[in-house]
Amino acid sequence: MPVESQDRRFGARQLPDTVDTIAPDGSEVRILLSLAAGSSAHFRLDAGATSRAGHHRTVEEIWYILEGQGEMWRRSGNDEEVIGLRPGLCLTIPLGTSFQFRATCSNLSAFAVTIPAWPGDSGDEWVEVPPHWPIP
Repeated sequence: MPVESQDRRFGARQLPDTVDTIAPDGSEVRILLSLAAGSSAHFRLDAGATSRAGHHRTVEEIWYILEGQGEMWRRSGNDEEVIGLRPGLCLTIPLGTSFQFRATCSNLSAFAVTIPAWPGDSGDEWVEVPPHWPIP
């Protein structure tokens, strides 16, 4: 049975079984909780899948990898790297950083915090950029 807080002053939410939406990068999103200063969500990408590349206009993120294996490309100005993703890794996507990720040999899932809170369906938060990896 899902766990939900009955008192609206406090938040509690079980990870939903079904996908709430698809992120602009193509990953599955299960929305969790939010406060005025930030929001949280669970992201999932199927094994062998590659996200679209882009950057955010107004938010930055902290990701914690829960399961799977993969890689993330990040670029900000002249700084660029590809980092291996595995359970237990925590990483940041600072404001304006272009990024793309892929699940290499198994489904990839991550918990992420967005600061400030995700602005909703404004349609202009995500800016697509040329990909680091081709999208199959």
